[in-house]
Order: sequence, then C-alpha cells, then structure tokens
Amino acid sequence: MADVYPFRAFRYDPRQVSLAQVVTEPYDKITPALQERYYTASPHNLVRIILGRREENDNPANNVYSRAAGHFLEWRRQGILRQDSLPSLYVYSQRFTLPGSSKQRRAKEGRAKEGLAKEGSTEELERRGFIALGRIEDYSAGVVFRHEQTLAKPKADRLDLLRATHAHFGQIFMLYEDSGQVESLLGTNSDRDISVPDLEIKDEYGVLHRVWQVTDAEVIQSVQEAMRDKKLIIADGHHRYETALNYRNERRATAASKGQPGSDPEAAPYEFVMMTFVNINSTGLLILPTHRLVHSLESFSETDFRNSARAFFDIDEVDASLDAPRATAILRESGRCGTAILAVTANRAFLLHHPNSNVPEVFAGLSISQQALDVVQLHKCLLEKVLNLSEESIRNQENISYVRDAAEALSQVRGAASRANIAFLMNPCRVAQVRDIAFAGEVMPQKSTDFYPKLLSGLTVYALD
Repeated sequence: MADVYPFRAFRYDPRQVSLAQVVTEPYDKITPALQERYYTASPHNLVRIILGRREENDNPANNVYSRAAGHFLEWRRQGILRQDSLPSLYVYSQRFTLPGSSKQRRAKEGRAKEGLAKEGSTEELERRGFIALGRIEDYSAGVVFRHEQTLAKPKADRLDLLRATHAHFGQIFMLYEDSGQVESLLGTNSDRDISVPDLEIKDEYGVLHRVWQVTDAEVIQSVQEAMRDKKLIIADGHHRYETALNYRNERRATAASKGQPGSDPEAAPYEFVMMTFVNINSTGLLILPTHRLVHSLESFSETDFRNSARAFFDIDEVDASLDAPRATAILRESGRCGTAILAVTANRAFLLHHPNSNVPEVFAGLSISQQALDVVQLHKCLLEKVLNLSEESIRNQENISYVRDAAEALSQVRGAASRANIAFLMNPCRVAQVRDIAFAGEVMPQKSTDFYPKLLSGLTVYALD
C-alpha cells in the first residue's frame, strides 16, 4: 500500500560549506532568535529558503518566496547544493539524550534553552529510519493516516513556498509498523557504525545526526517490496503533507487541462514527497508533552477555577512552590491511574485527576479513545468549559501558547510581569494512543504530540524539476 521510491537528492557540498552551519530545525520550530542565529551562521543557511525574513518593501515580484526560489536556483548553479548521481535511499540515525538531562544541558551550553522530561537522566537513545520518496495519498485511500488537526494559515504559507521553489527541503516524519524486516534490510537494527556515514553533524540541542547513502539496487527493491503492504501514520509534518497534497492536486488539474500524460514517478514528481520512515516499534521513538499557557484573560480567579473544575475532576491542592522535576514526578505517578493534569497559577497549584464520567455532553461526537486522552480532557473540560475559550480562539492561539519545557512554563506563570493566568502541565501522549487514534480516522487537538528529536531540514532536498 505504501509506495516508496529512491531519489537523487540535492545535498550540501561539505567542501564548500560547513554542514552544521547550513541545516536547520523544521520551519515551525524556528523561533525569531533561532532564525537570527541561522542567518548569522552562513550566507547559505537553509533558513533563507524555508523561513526567510520579510522586508519592508516586499511586493508580488520581490518577497520571501521569490527570494527563496532565487537562493535555491543560485546555490544549485554554484554547486553549493549538488545532486547525487544515483537514485538512493538514505539511512538516517539520530542519537540523543532525553531533554532536560544533565548530559544534554552540557551539550547545549551556550545555546538556546529547550526540552523537558526525566530530569537528571543521562540515558542515550538512538532512533533510526530511512529517507525516501513516498507517494502522496488522499486520506480516504487508507494508506496515510493523520492524528492531528491542521490550520489553514501555515498550509497557505507552505504552499506559496512550494509553488515558488518546486522543492521539498524537509521530510515528513512517517511511522510504519513491522517486526523489523525493513530495518534488517537496511541494517538499521544492527550496529551500522562500522561504516563511515556520508554526513554527520551535531545540532544545537546536542543531537547527533548521521546519514548513509544506499545505492544498491537490490537492497532498494527489497525495501520497496517490504514497505508495499504498510500503512503510514504522520508523526510530524501534517501541514507540509497536506500542502504537498494540495500542490499535487493543482498540478494534476493543470496537466489535465493541457492534455498531459497521467502520473508516474518519472513524469509526475509532484506525486511524491520526501519522507523519513521510522518503525513505530523503535525503542528510540520518544514523545514529549506540550504544556499550555493561558494568558490575557479579562478576569481570572484561582478559587473560581478550582470550584468550576470540580465538576469535571477530583482536585488535590499541591505545594505551590513545586519545581519542574517535582511537577514531572507528580504527573508521572498520578498518570499511572489515568488522566493527570497539573494546573499552576502564580500562587497555587492543583492536581486534577479521575475525570468525572457524568458529563457526556462535553464530549459529544468524540469516541471513547479520544475521551481517554489527557489533552482532550484538558481542551474540552478546562479550556472550553471552565475558562470559556472557544474552539476557534484556541485554534487561532488567541489566549493560549505552547511550551515544551515545564520549567519555562512555571517561570512564565510565576513571573512578576507575566500575562499568563494559568499553566497546564501534561504527561506525554503514548505512541499506542497515536496509532489507535490515527487508524480510527480520528484526530487530536493541535499540539497533542511532540516527537523528539526533530528531523533536520536540509539533509536532503527533493527538487521537482
């Protein structure tokens, strides 16, 4: 069912640039500070293409998208980006420590603060997969499954970039499931370190990224055959996948109007998008929680919040001075029995647990599987009913922001000049929950999952022409 193909990737020439200075985090993880850092790092940093600066005199003929297309064309002309001579798959390894660990903090010394989970742990993990082209499928085909909602504005932005550049610079993170056959074919379930990687860099969060090019036609064919019966779940990249889908439909319509031939891998490169495929059973597959900060409410009372929330949860008041490791430990322990959410204000902290099952109208239209998710309990009961935030305002992030780091969330809600009224700290969603929700054709609220680490953009580039 999954149609996978090798491709001739464009890759940065390490003889002309330092790879660590030109690749980036995914576009939606690039903060203004990180964007500035990338701009300073190199005149060939990929940020100039995937998240360029807007300028005061931007117009239809000269804007972030036209400049991105110009950079891509010029870098190819200069040989900064060179195309591989043979169709290939690319084994991709990410070796990392858990965010918040002392080892990671040392690796990131002097860099942007990021991360959370299992404070003090120094365990090193490795996630392996492979980069290839995957056929773009309508969700109705039952091959590609989503698990999160998407927003119109990011898709419009990515579509404008794709129209201008005719290229994909980052991979869609796809999960498949088997007992290890594909990994065995590629050697990703064994010690591949005996061969020198074609690419090796360490990112700003201390993650070691390595890539090996695979050109053996027999190996590639075996992988294609092994993947053919697989169903795929989008782990990260929902907006970019749906952008590629919309672009494919545009190009199909244009081709049909001109009487051009139908789609196949050579004649219609827009039928495919660059993907990284990872076995859902991988021991290196890690999901982090995404905490919520609610801010700028016209009126907010800690006591009113607690009293209203009692209609939906059992509530225990906990030490208001708790720090991030203590918060994480409380959530982990309470979460063993089901839903657990920590609500923290400037002066108080509440543990909400054991949801009240006598309010079915709150979850109208949602399956039992969705109702069991902590993030759904948070959104439907606390954000919408207790704090009276509408679904539309949440989608537009009018009174809500998202934070990965528990310590940062606590700091923001406690800051003297903070606009934050309350922080909601979460346990991470489980991989099995993602799988079950996706295969059921359902979706979670936005920012329900945070797969870590992120796939770097610029390791391989897929040019459509």
